[in-house]
Amino acid sequence: MDDDLPGVSNAFQAFLHEAPAHAGAWMDAVQRLGSASALDDKTEALAYLAVLAAARLTSGVPFHARHARSLGATRDEVISAILVGLPAVGNAVTQALPAALAAFDEPA
Repeated sequence: MDDDLPGVSNAFQAFLHEAPAHAGAWMDAVQRLGSASALDDKTEALAYLAVLAAARLTSGVPFHARHARSLGATRDEVISAILVGLPAVGNAVTQALPAALAAFDEPA
């Protein structure tokens, strides 16, 4: 399943393949929420990385780090986004750094 959608976690790929109706509803909600946001795309991508790190949902970090890069985010901005949660949730956010930086540093 890794080869179907490069950079997307096995769990999310299983969700897409095994529950297409649920996945479609989920993706529709995600798109509608994105459209409702007042944030520009790059800022929203960086904020999303911060949330993933704070929630310890590191499986999505590589995909979203590459997405932030594609929107013009710098490596330092990705690092700052990951670490912005330090005061609120502590050093658990550092667990997302290796995956974010490895994905960010991959050739585009």
